[in-house]
Amino acid sequence: MRMDKLTAKFQMALADAQSLAVGRDHQFIEPVHLFTALLDQEGGTVRHLLAQSDVNTGLLRSQLGEMIDHLPSVSGAQAGEVHVSNDLSRLL
Repeated sequence: MRMDKLTAKFQMALADAQSLAVGRDHQFIEPVHLFTALLDQEGGTVRHLLAQSDVNTGLLRSQLGEMIDHLPSVSGAQAGEVHVSNDLSRLL
């Protein structure tokens, strides 16, 4: 994936997704991390588009949080080391 071909907002969302994964001691950045970061992004279009489509973004954010809570975490030497998951890689 060529980062220079991504918009600045999307690059920031990827960085936020990575921070979220690291903060939760997850080994991989999953699509749910990225979707959460896109939904939480200030000035982004995802929340606006979903709201215009009558999606309850508060409920969606809560459900995403629950999904993140159920992801496995790592500790020890591998903690803090994150990689893009196969699912996210295919998505990108």
